[in-house]
Amino acid sequence: MNELIIDLSESNPIEFFGVKNKNLAFLKSHFPKLKIVARGSTMKIYGDEEQLGEFDKRIQMMLTHFGKYNKMDENVMERLLTSDKSHEDMGMGRDDILVHGNSGMLIRPKTPNQRKLVELTKKNDMVFAVGPAGTGKTFIGVALAVKALKEKRVKRIIITRPAVEAGENLGFLPGDLKEKLDPYMQPIYDALRDMIPAERLTTYIEKGTIQIAPLAFMRGRTLDHAYVILDESQNTTHAQMKMFLTRMGKDAKFFITGDPGQIDLPRRVTSGLKEALLILKNVDGVGMMYLDDSDVVRHRLVKKVIEAYKDIENRN
Repeated sequence: MNELIIDLSESNPIEFFGVKNKNLAFLKSHFPKLKIVARGSTMKIYGDEEQLGEFDKRIQMMLTHFGKYNKMDENVMERLLTSDKSHEDMGMGRDDILVHGNSGMLIRPKTPNQRKLVELTKKNDMVFAVGPAGTGKTFIGVALAVKALKEKRVKRIIITRPAVEAGENLGFLPGDLKEKLDPYMQPIYDALRDMIPAERLTTYIEKGTIQIAPLAFMRGRTLDHAYVILDESQNTTHAQMKMFLTRMGKDAKFFITGDPGQIDLPRRVTSGLKEALLILKNVDGVGMMYLDDSDVVRHRLVKKVIEAYKDIENRN
C-alpha cells in the first residue's frame, strides 16, 4: 500500500477541516477507496498510486484556494474535487482583487491612482507611494506584500518605519522593544489583521515570516527574497534613506510610503524622502506614484480637513 503525506503547517488545519471535521468527512466521502488519517498539521493517505495522485492534485488545489481566500466549505470543495479545470481557470480570482481578507473582505484598489500604483509595482522592484493621510498608501503596500507572500513570490515580509515621530523618541518610552514599537506600528497591525487570520498572523510573526522593526534594525542587513515596506519615510534623514535603499537584496521588492506634508524632523534636517524623489526620479526600475486628495478613502470629512490645512499652509 502506497503512502502520501501532506503537510498543513502553513495552513490552519482546524479551519481547513471545518467545524467538527466537516470538510475532512466530505473529503473522505469523495475518496472512499483511500484511508485518510489527519493528525495535527499532517495528513497521511494510504491507497493505490493512481488514486493518491488524484488526491494530491485535488488537495493542492484546495490548499491554494484556502491560502488565497481564507475559507473552505462544501460548495467550494465540490467544485474543486469535480472540476476538470485548474484553480486559475475556474475564475476563482479577479485581476483587481489583491487579497481575500478576513470575513470575506475583498482587498482591492479603490481609486484610479491606487490602481496605477498597483500596476507600477508590477513593472518596478522599488516603488515610492507619496501622498497625504488616508490615501491608502500603507494599506495597498501591505496588501501587495501579503499577496506576494501567499503566492510564494517572497519568503518574508519586512515592515519598518523611522522610530521618531511627533516629537517622541523610542528611548524615552517605557517597556521592551515590542511594547515601544506597537503604538507606532498600529496602522500596520490593523492592515495585517484585516488580511490574515489572527492565528496565522501570530505564527508568521513568531517565526519571523513577518518582521516589524524600527529602521535602525535594517543596518548591516541584506534583505533577500523579501517584500519590504518603509512606512512614514518622510521622517527619514539622508543617511537613513540611503542606508535603507542599499539593503535591497536578491528577489526583493521595496515599497516606500510617505507624506511630505507631515515631516516631524527637526528644522534644517532634510527629509530623506524628498531627497530620494529628486535623486532617483530617472532611475530605471524605480517607480513613483503621487496620490492626492481625490484618493482619500477615509471619512468624507478627511478630504475637507486636508484641503483646509493645505489652504492655510499655502498662505503661510
